[in-house]
Amino acid sequence: MSMFRQLWLAILASTLMALTGSLLVSMLSARSYLESQLSIKNTDNATALALSLSQSKPDDVMMELVVSSLFDGGHYEVVKVTNPQGQTVVERMSTEADLGAPAWFANLLPIHAQPGQAKISNGWSQLGVVTLVSQSRFAYEALWNSAKEMAVALVLAGLAGGVMSTLVLRRLRRPLNAVIDQAKSISQRRFVSIQEPEVPELRQLAAAMNTTVARLKSMFEEEAARLELVRREANFDSLTGLANRAHFMARLRQAVDAEESGGGLLLLIRMADLVGINRRLGRAATDEFLKIVGACVYQSALKNSSGVPARMNGADFAVLLPGEKAGMSAANELLKALQVVAAPYVALHETAWVGVGWFARGVDIGGLLSRVDSALASAEATGTNAIREAEADEDDEMPRTVDQWSTMIRRALDKKWAKLNAFPVLTLDGRLSHSECPLRLMFDERGEWLPAGRFLPFAERLKLTSALDLAAIRLGLDELRTNESLPGLAINLSASSLEDPSFHTRLLALIHEEKGLASRLWLEIAEGGAWQHLDAFRQLCKALKAAGCRTGLEHFGHHFSQIGYLHDLGLDYLKVDSSFIRGIDSNTGNASFLKGLCSIGHNIGLQVIAEGVSTRAEWDTLLLLGFDGVTGPVIQIT
Repeated sequence: MSMFRQLWLAILASTLMALTGSLLVSMLSARSYLESQLSIKNTDNATALALSLSQSKPDDVMMELVVSSLFDGGHYEVVKVTNPQGQTVVERMSTEADLGAPAWFANLLPIHAQPGQAKISNGWSQLGVVTLVSQSRFAYEALWNSAKEMAVALVLAGLAGGVMSTLVLRRLRRPLNAVIDQAKSISQRRFVSIQEPEVPELRQLAAAMNTTVARLKSMFEEEAARLELVRREANFDSLTGLANRAHFMARLRQAVDAEESGGGLLLLIRMADLVGINRRLGRAATDEFLKIVGACVYQSALKNSSGVPARMNGADFAVLLPGEKAGMSAANELLKALQVVAAPYVALHETAWVGVGWFARGVDIGGLLSRVDSALASAEATGTNAIREAEADEDDEMPRTVDQWSTMIRRALDKKWAKLNAFPVLTLDGRLSHSECPLRLMFDERGEWLPAGRFLPFAERLKLTSALDLAAIRLGLDELRTNESLPGLAINLSASSLEDPSFHTRLLALIHEEKGLASRLWLEIAEGGAWQHLDAFRQLCKALKAAGCRTGLEHFGHHFSQIGYLHDLGLDYLKVDSSFIRGIDSNTGNASFLKGLCSIGHNIGLQVIAEGVSTRAEWDTLLLLGFDGVTGPVIQIT
């Protein structure tokens, strides 16, 4: 039984006891008063009757007439006259059974009044004794009516007291529930502060809890800041702040291999005469020159939300633009910007050369780098600022207009030409944690299933991602229903779906229809998209948590500085981006970062899973670092 219910029952019981006691005391007091009044009345009336008879010098007949007249008025139970010898001369006794109150009430509170007696005399001679007992029916009736009125008044007072008690308890319940919810959040490793209540005792408790939360947040943020520094040292060039070669190559491999990849552009940039600048202007000026060039390359990559700028070595830079196709346009803009910022430093006509090449998902990375590097060498051989585009691999994707893509995607959904492609996610002891299931579509009867990277960019432009996500969730629920042994099934949600006001409602409606399956449904969104739509994502996480689903972030790690936002999201797991996992067995910097990430994740109650694990050596290293699970090519060879 809850504390509030116990307290309310205690108040109710104490109120009932007080009211019952008050009623009993009042009834006893009223009975005592009525008995006293009846006794006085008996004595007074007996004296008056005796005096009247004494003055009239009555005989037995007169006495009988007077007594009968008095008794017939109905106010007396007994009227009796006895002679001096104690013999009854006249006696009238009431036989009426009606007491004016219930029998149980009369038995509970009997009224015993003293009979009134007075002597009848003639001078000094005693003629007899008058005895009167007043009718108690009126007293019982008055006492019963008084009891009813007082009971009603006390019940009303009790109800008023109960209502007031309920209001007071409700007033206490809100701040107390807030403190309880805060304590639960801390136990779930979610650090939230609450407004301090007005109740002094609860205010002190809430203040202490808020102080604890603030200290935990401070410790968390300090550790996160330290790990962010480790991450940047391991993956970024210390001079320009751009990605280093190893990290860029890992991001490029991810852009080529990822299920949702739609290809993209690779730009290789080489600055001219870096040695001459160093000789003429000195090392400090050369470093400043490289910083300015790095900032220019960074700005070029920013035009794509997933763009990755890098310093490969010395005077060589690179830009990865996932999903882009307009290679020459991007390269021309970058070259013009480089010419402007480098003008104060260069003494020759040449500033930079750019090689650019488009790639599709699954392309051979070695071949891609060779083609783009050859294009860069060709540009450099011209002797002037130049751009050369590498020959693209054969694109088997038929050119289609946006309208055609819209028609094909909608038709695939209408005809249910959609399926989930399952990739297992294992715990590090080899058990199946869940299956990660990206959506595949088929656009014609030939049966060619296309990965998400082929149609997702167009679906985002057409605002169709919410329809695709809902279709994937329906398929996932169907799979969970038919495959009861499957421990879990993960669906990747598009960040752009969060922009659809109706997506939230339709998603929850689907899940509520299959409440029994919700605990095995894992829903995840890419880290970048979650931070981009943080408020909508927070609301979705809260609703999904209430529905019983598990929620997480995929491709995690590139925005690690924002990890503080995880405090109140209520997430269940993180999937660390494969660019941090590649070669982890030989990358001590990333190993230190990931070990700290696992520690922080576990401290706030999150599972940490590695994406894109390709070798057993990486698997073994991840086990030592504290990861909870893995996915990637290594599972096929395990």
